[in-house]
Amino acid sequence: MKQLDIGSLQGEEKIRKAGEFFKQIADLNKEYFTYWYHHTFLHWDFILSWVLAIGPWIFWVKYRKKDSTGRLLFVGFFAIIFSSWLDFLGSEIGLWYYTGVAIPTIPSYVPWDFSLFPVAVMVFLQMKPGWSPYLKAAIYSTLCSFVAEPIFRWLGYYVLVHWAYWWSFPIYFLMYILCDKISKMTTFSKLDP
Repeated sequence: MKQLDIGSLQGEEKIRKAGEFFKQIADLNKEYFTYWYHHTFLHWDFILSWVLAIGPWIFWVKYRKKDSTGRLLFVGFFAIIFSSWLDFLGSEIGLWYYTGVAIPTIPSYVPWDFSLFPVAVMVFLQMKPGWSPYLKAAIYSTLCSFVAEPIFRWLGYYVLVHWAYWWSFPIYFLMYILCDKISKMTTFSKLDP
């Protein structure tokens, strides 16, 4: 069936130029996938990435507060969105990049964005509920910025280009505080029994 050509509000030159950029990106993605397949897939860094992507969730399922599952999962999904978006943005504008990725696509590094950060937030929220959220945010941010990031850099997963560990601290701090605020919303009484 023939498509009806209704034109576009965008100029032809703009559409053509955007298409050229898209083609370059698509070609580079294909080249990177081939490289990843031959140099990462099923190698030690790939396997460790998947252990780090799955292991924290197994730990969380076993040790979570069962009566807070819905509330914690909601907060965990917020942490996934928050960390994935910022991680994608940072890697796309050239602040850092990853090697040994579990999946050679977006998000940049699955274990960070979909497992380690959100599970750590959920664990921190359940631990010591009487502690100040700002103290817990400071501890969380310190561990993420000055312990986890250097370890992943040492492993060769995380390569800093135009970034410093201490710049991550306020971002992790803000993420934890937002997660804490979300976890205390009164609407969660409907999610948990």
